[in-house]
Amino acid sequence: MTLTERVSQELKAAMLARDAERLSTLRLLKSALGYAQIERKTETLPDADVVVIVQKEIKKRRDAIEHYEKGGRSESAALEQREVKVLESFLPQALTSEELAQLVRDTIQEVGASSKKEMGLVIKAVQAKAAGRADGKTISALVGKLLP
Repeated sequence: MTLTERVSQELKAAMLARDAERLSTLRLLKSALGYAQIERKTETLPDADVVVIVQKEIKKRRDAIEHYEKGGRSESAALEQREVKVLESFLPQALTSEELAQLVRDTIQEVGASSKKEMGLVIKAVQAKAAGRADGKTISALVGKLLP
């Protein structure tokens, strides 16, 4: 089953369970997937593209959480946090910190990077290998730390 099909199934299950909050989040995700299909002029999206879209939606909500907390709107921040949890269920299992560190070390050796000037090249290669299992900020920080 593709991720797009899974989103549709979860949407139907949320409707049957009358879970309004989950239903709302899944509708927003389905809408984002629909816009991506229209933009790319395709009937179905590969799972890798769906993962990227889910990550973008999560990032939007994390940014909103930050702004809500600064503005003292804890109820809105809590709602956004619950939406993040729903969206995270569609992401692949995240890499542990040890696995990610090993992946970064291996990539540095493969690329032959020897200074921080090559940091962008290493980050790009690690992101391709991680395939949505680690976020960009974490990868960037780790590459910066491990490169001489």
